[in-house]
Amino acid sequence: MTVWGDSRSGNCLKVKFVADFLGIPYRWVETSVLKAETRTSDFLAINPAGQVPVVVLPDGQPLAQSNAIMLFLAEGSDLIPGDRVDRALMFQWLFWEQYSHEPVIAVRRFQKVFLGKPDADIDPLLLSRGERVLGLMDAHLAGRSYFVGDRLSLADVALVAYTRFAGEAGFDLVRWPHVAGWVGRVEAALGLMPPEGR
Repeated sequence: MTVWGDSRSGNCLKVKFVADFLGIPYRWVETSVLKAETRTSDFLAINPAGQVPVVVLPDGQPLAQSNAIMLFLAEGSDLIPGDRVDRALMFQWLFWEQYSHEPVIAVRRFQKVFLGKPDADIDPLLLSRGERVLGLMDAHLAGRSYFVGDRLSLADVALVAYTRFAGEAGFDLVRWPHVAGWVGRVEAALGLMPPEGR
């Protein structure tokens, strides 16, 4: 399996985290979004949407969208709950991550870190929405170790991918202690070192 991804992207790192955790071998092809490497004709032949991550399976089948790739890789593993309700709750958080979390935390981080925008030039709604997102997560995690049930699932992998970089987006996780504790637990479970500077 070959993975095209940008190692600065939480969406791409989700795929790496799951493959590494499950011991699935892969070849990583570093593909820079900022250098427009997702817009070349060769890349667009693999993923016409021009987005990373994308994987090409051993039979040549391409598969895009981070959460779809995670679900494919984790099928049959403990990262997908066996209980029907818990599995539906995992999907609930996966959809929420892409609709409500990633468009705020990831976008604010991208604008601050990669585009170098000062806070004054960033939509202030991203800050207030991010605070609401983290507040919701913190309330959910009060008294819980993980997002679904009592064990690590893809919901945690999806949500930790950008939450662990929340400080780079201007969100100090000290304000959300349950989130901060959960990030540490998930990083430890996945064998990850905290990001530099956190």
